[in-house]
Amino acid sequence: MKISASFLSSYRPAQDLTLLNDTDVDFIHVDFMDGKFVANKTMPFRQMKHIYEYTSKRLDVHLMVVNPKKWIPKFATLNTEYMIIHIETECVEKSLDLIRSYAIKPGLAINPETPIDKVIPYLGKIDLILLMGVEPGQGGQEFQDETVSKLKELRKILKGYHSNIMISVDGGVNGETAQKLRQADMLVSGSYIINSDDFQKQIDILRG
Repeated sequence: MKISASFLSSYRPAQDLTLLNDTDVDFIHVDFMDGKFVANKTMPFRQMKHIYEYTSKRLDVHLMVVNPKKWIPKFATLNTEYMIIHIETECVEKSLDLIRSYAIKPGLAINPETPIDKVIPYLGKIDLILLMGVEPGQGGQEFQDETVSKLKELRKILKGYHSNIMISVDGGVNGETAQKLRQADMLVSGSYIINSDDFQKQIDILRG
């Protein structure tokens, strides 16, 4: 099980990035919100671009924005392995192609109310599907149990298409909910890791 740690649930992002860099976490999850696609807004890119000063970990970038094409080139300048856009945005296919043009692995995020089969037309263009276990845009929400059945459904769909696309789950992930998500390939966790006194211990629990 791969783990991606979100540091933006913290009030001390630089310090926590440094601490995460000393763990065996696989990725740093970067949530970027424009205040339009979701109500909240994260720190501006001019601040986010300094992430590399605090960690050498590869980034798992989640764009919660109305216009992904505006932001893809900017985040492509960072140490980004995955870049994820929302299937609910416009120009999804063009955005995925743009991500791939930077030699970055494209991903699609699916909100809790979005039917899983909406991803089928894009299976040939993506490397990762991010299942949202909560409504996007606000950390610390309670995990929606329907995510477990959606995960199982998605796993069946991918098996039917002989696809090895990675499944990641984000939102409400902690030591308890992680036990329900063993069919996932990666778990994204913010508060559960960042609000603890021992980041590595929490990461180990999530890995199972």
